Amino acid sequence: MRSPIVLAAALLATAPVLAAAQSRSASSLATNTAFQATPYVGYMFFGDYLSGPLGTSVTNAPAPVFGAQLGMKLAPNLSLIGNVATASSDIQAGVPILGGVSLAQSRVQMFDAGLELALPLTTMSGTAMTPFVQAGAGAMRYDITQSFITTSSTNFAANVGLGADVSVGRGVGVRVMAKDYIGQFDLQQATYLNVGTNTTQSFAFSAGVRLSF
Repeated sequence: MRSPIVLAAALLATAPVLAAAQSRSASSLATNTAFQATPYVGYMFFGDYLSGPLGTSVTNAPAPVFGAQLGMKLAPNLSLIGNVATASSDIQAGVPILGGVSLAQSRVQMFDAGLELALPLTTMSGTAMTPFVQAGAGAMRYDITQSFITTSSTNFAANVGLGADVSVGRGVGVRVMAKDYIGQFDLQQATYLNVGTNTTQSFAFSAGVRLSF
């Protein structure tokens, strides 16, 4: 029968080996998780397309946004991402005192691709959390309806984003993200009026479920 001292010594001797094996296993698992899919919901705030005298403006009203992002790892912490999202919102004229006056209804669709850099860390409580930053480019399409008239405008838009993933199980996590779409609404394409518009920043704040496989 082995003495407790011998057993303790054996455990101490093998602990570093076991820890290294677990570390390699976790690293291998993370590396082998090559794809991610994240359906999400949130809220979007649009910039002013036109700015007039006395504080008047034309913009889209804030609205819920729904989307999904796909990711494919290029390196352990670098992924190629693709994103689609949509929001339905009234186009409004902002008038001091009166507030927003609806001009038309619109559906805004975002299509973009880019790169995501992950910065994995473990919190003091032991929770695995992965902050990340994104940058990409794509398009924002506006489908505009007023009575029986329907028109559209598709515009280039760059984007930057940041957020964090919190692991809640094997291959499953919660993702929170803020994303800034930077573009210029093409009023001439939508209305045939040759009027210059502002370069706008539209912010989408969202939360979703990240599935890794």
